[in-house]
Amino acid sequence: MKRLINSFDKLKAWQEAHKLVVMIYKVTTSFPKHEMYRLTDQLCRSASSIAAILVEGNSRGSRKEYIHFVFQARASLEELKYHLLLAKDLGYLDESLYNKLMAQVDLVGKLINGLLRYLKSSRNVQYPKSNI
Repeated sequence: MKRLINSFDKLKAWQEAHKLVVMIYKVTTSFPKHEMYRLTDQLCRSASSIAAILVEGNSRGSRKEYIHFVFQARASLEELKYHLLLAKDLGYLDESLYNKLMAQVDLVGKLINGLLRYLKSSRNVQYPKSNI
């Protein structure tokens, strides 16, 4: 059986999730050193897992497995939301930066939800190569 999406990097949800990961990695460089193995690590892990799980789901052989992984990516996105709120409340992110990051989080969430709707409703075995 062919992969559901030919190449993960063509997937719009992955592209925006990857952009979010890069943003998180850059932002956390300014966090206090004592947060390196605490909040910084949690933010980087939850953000990168979103994109990584989308890649893994794309490599699976069935729609059912793919949907399962997309749900996992959505759960990691929710975890990231909490870590960002915590970082803001601890004073590591100002309101403006927090809002910018949350706008990207919201975009990724909408794209993941759209991907889920598409995968659940599609009757096609082979999905198009275009951005979803």
